[in-house]
Amino acid sequence: MDPLWILVAFILGFAVNRVGLPPLVGYLIAGFVLQAIGVEGGETLEKIADLGVTLLLFSIGLKLRLGSLAKPEIWAGASIHMIVTVIVFGAGTYVLSLAGFSAFGALDFKLSLMIAFALSFSSTVFAVKVLEERGEMSSLHGRISIGILIMQDIFAVLFLTFSTGKIPSPWAIALVAGLLIARPLLLAILSRVGHRELLLLFSVFLALGLGAGGFEFVGLKPDLGALFVGVLAAGHPKAEEMAKGLLSFKDLFLVGFFLSIGLAGAPTLQAIGIGGLLTVGVIFKVVLFFLLLTRFKLRARTSLLASFSLANYSEFGLLVATTGFKNGWIGSEWLTILAIALSMTLVLASPLNSFAHSIYSRFCERLKPLETKTRLSEDQPLDPGDAEIAIFGLGRVGTGAYDDMRQRHGEVVIGIDFDEKTVQKHLEAGRKVILGDPTDHDFWAKPRQGRGKIQMVLLTLPEHTANMTAVAQLTEMKFAGSIAATAKFDDEVEELKAAGVHAVFNLYAEAGYGFAEHVCEALDAKAEGKELMNSEDGMRNAES
Repeated sequence: MDPLWILVAFILGFAVNRVGLPPLVGYLIAGFVLQAIGVEGGETLEKIADLGVTLLLFSIGLKLRLGSLAKPEIWAGASIHMIVTVIVFGAGTYVLSLAGFSAFGALDFKLSLMIAFALSFSSTVFAVKVLEERGEMSSLHGRISIGILIMQDIFAVLFLTFSTGKIPSPWAIALVAGLLIARPLLLAILSRVGHRELLLLFSVFLALGLGAGGFEFVGLKPDLGALFVGVLAAGHPKAEEMAKGLLSFKDLFLVGFFLSIGLAGAPTLQAIGIGGLLTVGVIFKVVLFFLLLTRFKLRARTSLLASFSLANYSEFGLLVATTGFKNGWIGSEWLTILAIALSMTLVLASPLNSFAHSIYSRFCERLKPLETKTRLSEDQPLDPGDAEIAIFGLGRVGTGAYDDMRQRHGEVVIGIDFDEKTVQKHLEAGRKVILGDPTDHDFWAKPRQGRGKIQMVLLTLPEHTANMTAVAQLTEMKFAGSIAATAKFDDEVEELKAAGVHAVFNLYAEAGYGFAEHVCEALDAKAEGKELMNSEDGMRNAES
């Protein structure tokens, strides 16, 4: 990667991050700045961007549960939304072509529908980045967003496959069948590669070699191959470790993806104007997503947060437009128009998602009447019963905290996690755990009196941003109890304390102290045991 790209991307990414926006907004702006000064992307940047998207889809596959795609709110929600969006946007585009606007003049009704189809997708890259930064990938609204995006990606792959006229190799079915048959062998190897560089190397081989490379060889989309192989490895005990190992590489390569969007083409005033007009259309997409998801018996909060994650256009829209351009269906100006519209929506969607919880808190009373009368079982309002101590996040740290607090305080302790699988595991182990989210405004706004009122909250969420979001929600709701949280770095400790957390446990700094304390307790117990044995021996000798 050119040092100039790195410098400009870092400066602008750092600048927007300091004002509370995701760094990806800075990377997009960096692409526009580089394009304005005459810098071209080239083949190198394109390869870096492709690697980022491939690793992203492989990581999604590692966390994907195929059963979730069969849920009506996902497959039906994605399908209905796409059909309605294509009809509405296609009709609007065709009307503009009849009105004589130059950029629309060459579009007949079929090409208008193709442009609308390109605009019906939402950005997988953006949604995953935003959800990861907030630590909400496993939340219900996060799972719904990712499920809808995967359905959209499948539609895009089908379009690209048939529109290019390339028929996949007859070996494609054999490859898919072979991978399914070889899955036990791959998982056996995965169990034996250890935890360091061999695991990372094997992860890269699965994503880029076996997945992307194999699918490309038989005429299928490489990204789809990475997703497929990721799904094959999902559920393995090392799947999460694989995803964490690839995280830095994925994030670095995705910088190239966002730069490439800004470098896609020189924007003209006409292109900027049309891009701005298309950007307004995202409002329709968000409203339609919200209405559809609430019709599928989801709460207004879940529907709104999922809709905000999808409030943009997609990189797949550019691929659709590129296919249309290569086939001679549309002019090159549409590539620039869609790139501008995509960039604008990503920039606007960033603060929208950053303040999503606050937006819901402000408008919840107006949104709740739009819910259906019944709720899905997995989206019931959070009810802790008689609990007075709530532990959010039941990973290793949270589980240990739960067990200790339960031993100290008894039945008033409850664990809360937004991952269904995690909750089920703890229920089977006999723990009192429910499905929920610490940023749930409806829970904290619900008046509680007497026994059962939460007096202490322990935040052990894996992402610092998730802990900070939870603290902000508690502060906004004027929570009067005590708040404790975990952190990994000194600056995170200070940030949590400044936000109002009463006690912060630095996992790295205090792990050594905890280890030493545990060793001392074990040695003391051992010494007491020896003294007791010596005392008993002495008594027996005296009696004899």
